Amino acid sequence: MTTWRPGPAPGVLLRADRVRGVDLLLLPERVVVLEGSAGEVLRLCDGTRDVPQIVRELTARHPDAPIADEVPAFLDRVRKEGWLR
Repeated sequence: MTTWRPGPAPGVLLRADRVRGVDLLLLPERVVVLEGSAGEVLRLCDGTRDVPQIVRELTARHPDAPIADEVPAFLDRVRKEGWLR
């Protein structure tokens, strides 16, 4: 997975719902309400960074969080859902 540069799958958009204060993943005929820091992680998935770069950037922002353990697994789950390419 280290050479994978995740980006949104075709037809998938990340949007902030300012009224509800949540991030949304807009999919064809479906909306996923993101919890916690999922939106922050997915914003870094623009197809230019690989997974280790995303982990490093998030670790710099949140040094006490278990980024290296959780983020790669989260991205893998999102990829399996078909939301990332």
